[in-house]
Amino acid sequence: MHSYKKGLKSFNALVEALEQIPTIGKKSALKMAYTLGVENKFLGIKIAHCIENAIHNVRKCSFCNALSENELCEICSDTSRDNSQLCFVLHSRDIFSIEETKEYNGIYYVLENLEELDFEKLKKAIMQRGVKEIIFAFTPTLANEGIMLFIEDKLQNLSLHFSKIAQGVPTGIGLENIDQLSLSRAIISRIKI
Repeated sequence: MHSYKKGLKSFNALVEALEQIPTIGKKSALKMAYTLGVENKFLGIKIAHCIENAIHNVRKCSFCNALSENELCEICSDTSRDNSQLCFVLHSRDIFSIEETKEYNGIYYVLENLEELDFEKLKKAIMQRGVKEIIFAFTPTLANEGIMLFIEDKLQNLSLHFSKIAQGVPTGIGLENIDQLSLSRAIISRIKI
């Protein structure tokens, strides 16, 4: 068995690479590697091509830090969006979850690293866009409550209303793992803070 595995260096490298994807365990990685490398090689090539294109073309929006293939993302450049509402999220993937609810028509700001946040640049953008409300779409944790208070303090000299999505979003669960009805209700029932 040990020598059999040694003879499959390329296959095992694929399994090990797939195992590094969050939530993918050894068995799932093995199944995926077998499908992509043996059973459906065309699918494997297609996925490899898509990964390469994403790596070369996807970047961050210059305003909100969301995923984009242009200087501004599709949401920031959409003139039909409500610029008076700015929704803070922790990760770009959270935008996908909120957008699927079709309950929010404002703009976003992705806060992936609080230490790198340029508050002066953010304040200018808030004023230029005419933002009136900051909505925090964070999962309820003590650390996230602290982040909300910190941001609110830094933006206190602007004329803004602050709110957060309503409870009903389970503590410690990422937005991508919440059903659309719960997330939709949480956005609609957001509370002022």
